[in-house]
Amino acid sequence: MARLRYHVFIFAAACAISVSTKPANAQAVSDSAMVASVVSRYQQALESQDSTTALALLTADAVILESGGVETREEYRSHHLAADIAFAAAVKTVRKRERVVVRGDAAWVASTSTAQGEFRGRPINSAGAELMVLTRTAEGWKIAAIHWSSRNRRP
Repeated sequence: MARLRYHVFIFAAACAISVSTKPANAQAVSDSAMVASVVSRYQQALESQDSTTALALLTADAVILESGGVETREEYRSHHLAADIAFAAAVKTVRKRERVVVRGDAAWVASTSTAQGEFRGRPINSAGAELMVLTRTAEGWKIAAIHWSSRNRRP
């Protein structure tokens, strides 16, 4: 009888361990997918000229680093968002997601890109890097910081 109780205990412990680890792994995969989805939705919002969605994906205290400066969400909305939307709509950009990392309620996504086309009468042929930092909020994952950099590609 004691032997049976021992086997039942071992079986129950094994089940408990497998149940407790699977959701954590599933949660990590789910979080990574949701984080990547938010970044994609932000980029799609810019390309489709949807400033409402783009801004809704940013936290209220988000910062945007671009062209050597730092802007708050509101400064970005009133200064560079319209130009970023116009650029995204006019110039074909190919992105490569390099890395998605989730650490608790924080995450970051590193991507590279190439952009080719014409914008406001000038040719564009650039390589870019993008880092987005996201945070888990009551409404889901949102972008808390964006850093963009780019350089001209050699022909």
